[in-house]
Amino acid sequence: MALPSRNPYDQYKHTEINTANQGKLIVMLYDGAIKFCNIAIEHMHPKTYDIANTNILKAQDIINELILALNMNEGGDVARNLFNLYIFFKKQLLEANIQKNADILKNVVKLLKELRDAWDKISTKETPSDRVATASKGSFSIEG
Repeated sequence: MALPSRNPYDQYKHTEINTANQGKLIVMLYDGAIKFCNIAIEHMHPKTYDIANTNILKAQDIINELILALNMNEGGDVARNLFNLYIFFKKQLLEANIQKNADILKNVVKLLKELRDAWDKISTKETPSDRVATASKGSFSIEG
């Protein structure tokens, strides 16, 4: 009897990631960072700092992926501004982790949500041919 290699949710996420356009992938990264920050916030006050720390580190990893996704040669001022914002987020996440400060995380989440919504609007404007081209470029992994 053969066992399935993944549960249905993992298979769905894998398919969703592989068929998403580039803008949608960025939105998914923002969603992951927001999710992990919110989990960290929830664990600041029951003082389960190990869980908060783990989730802040996951959010930092996603911010690193967003930085790596920037095209600094062709992105101009937008890429430079996003780079500066991502560096700010990394510093704020580090500070929140050191101080165990949920308010810092809440501010980061607020800004991430604003950027996420902007990317979501952009990604819905991409054409179907953009989606096909993006799907063949590679894969991203967001683990929860």
